[in-house]
Amino acid sequence: MRAILRARAPDSGAVCAALERWLAGCHGVRWISVFAALPGEVDLSEFIVRHPEQGWVYPRVAGTTLTLHVVGDPAAELSVGSLGIREPSPALPQFAVARIDAFLCPGLAFDGHGGRLGRGRGYYDRLLAGARPAALKIGVCAAHQIVPDTFPQPHDVRMDSVVCA
Repeated sequence: MRAILRARAPDSGAVCAALERWLAGCHGVRWISVFAALPGEVDLSEFIVRHPEQGWVYPRVAGTTLTLHVVGDPAAELSVGSLGIREPSPALPQFAVARIDAFLCPGLAFDGHGGRLGRGRGYYDRLLAGARPAALKIGVCAAHQIVPDTFPQPHDVRMDSVVCA
């Protein structure tokens, strides 16, 4: 899957359009956890810029966990962190995972049963395990990242749905 992602750039515009439709149907979603795209992942920048009314929260790697931070201006407030991922400054205030209404999650692959194949370190599974039960867990990917089965393990947190194009 890593090789496929290196070879095929996702159509971020089409996925962002699908996310627009998803957000239009979500009432009461204020705080959304998003990600800064790695190469091969859907870039959510265009979607985020079009919705300044939302509260955007980005993860930061802190040892073996992720901390969440409100980011108002991703271009100015994100910089490359220890794993090569753009993340918020540790100086920005932390945001409680229990306050997140929806998590937009990256992954290498997703299946039709809510399975998500991450990058193997378990950061998102540990983060999502602390989410409140009503929080939405949405996988975000290109259509070529949908597979028949991700072979989830007992500790893997399932997505409520997947938005792709």
